[in-house]
Parts: sequence; C-alpha cells; structure tokens
Amino acid sequence: MPDDIRVLVVDDEALVRHAFGFFVNAADDMDVVGEAQDGKVALTMARSLRPDVVLMDIQMPVMDGVAATHAITQELPETRVVAVTTFTTTHYVVPALRAGASGYLLKDSAPDELIDTIRAVHQGEYVLARQIVGALVDTVRQDSAPEPPSPAEALPALTAREADVVQLIAEGLSNRQIAQRMAVSEATVKTHLGSVLHKWDVRDRTQVLIAAVRSGLVTLT
Repeated sequence: MPDDIRVLVVDDEALVRHAFGFFVNAADDMDVVGEAQDGKVALTMARSLRPDVVLMDIQMPVMDGVAATHAITQELPETRVVAVTTFTTTHYVVPALRAGASGYLLKDSAPDELIDTIRAVHQGEYVLARQIVGALVDTVRQDSAPEPPSPAEALPALTAREADVVQLIAEGLSNRQIAQRMAVSEATVKTHLGSVLHKWDVRDRTQVLIAAVRSGLVTLT
C-alpha cells in the first residue's frame, strides 16, 4: 500500500481551512498534516512537515499565496502546490502558475474535483479548472498581439490521438478525465502526452496549452 498523500491546507479563513480539511481527510488515500493562515506560516510548516501537496490560497496577509508558492516550490521541489481561490482573472492566475503552482482551482469547485486534483498533481500532472484555462488562453492570445499566431506548421505534427489529447487539455480535463472521454487507459493518455511534450520540446501541460493556442491548434467553446 502506498503512503497516504500528505496535504497542507493554507487559507486565511478558518472556515475554509476546516472545510477543505474535512474533504481531504474523508478521502481514503490522503491526510491533512497541517493548516496555516498565511503564506509565512505555510512556508515554515512546509519546511518542517514536507507535505506532498499544498492547497494554497492566493490573497492572504503577511505573505500572499504567490510568494509562498514560489518559496515552497524553490526550496521543496518535491512538494506540489495547488492554488485554490475565488479569482479567475489572469492577474492572479498567471503569477501563481509562474510561481510554480501545479494546479489552479476555484474555491467553489466540487469536493470530488478537489480530491481528484490533489491526486493528479501528486502524480506529476498539471491541473487547471476549466474557467482558468479560458483566462489563460485569453492572456496568451492578447500577449501574442499584434503579431498573428504562428502557423500550425511551425510545430511538429501530432497524430490524431495526440491532437485529441491536446484539445482535451485545453478543455481543462485531467488525464483521468481525458482517458474516460477517449475510452482509453490513463497510461495511454500519458504516453500520448509524453509524445507531445517531446515533439514540441516543452515541459508541462501549461506549456502545451500555450504552444497550441499560439499556433491555432485548439479551439474553446
């Protein structure tokens, strides 16, 4: 049996911390190892507890979630951070991702989505809520202006199944959800994604999404 996923919950509102803690502890493969009310306390606790995953609020006193995320991911590269907030604007999304967050969820996400995200980032995935994907895509498109998007031919060609995986990433789906949509195993999805990463010479799902948007290879409805 693998060890339970160790989770640190960080939020300046006690009620939110307790709610997240309840959902995490209810899962049979993870445990809350600590709670912090601001980024400074979170950093201190992360150094001591070495959690696998940190659920990180963005706006907090003393040290905000972006600064705390950067510090934790720099000092503890094995610890994954999921930004969990009420904000969908790129003013918050992009800095959190640049700081090293492996996921970005909204506080009103369903408990199952929260638990699935913790599991996914613990396994090395990058998970973005559907609303966040839209905000990120808009930012990439704006950052690309006034130059036109690079032609699709600028990127190495993908197989049909690889292209399907990229499109589903753009829809905010995790590997497990992509596997269900495509009626294949998660291992197959990971193989396709790994091939895309290699072909495009990028390191993670976020960079795949950015490259695909800039090249006009994905569409969002």
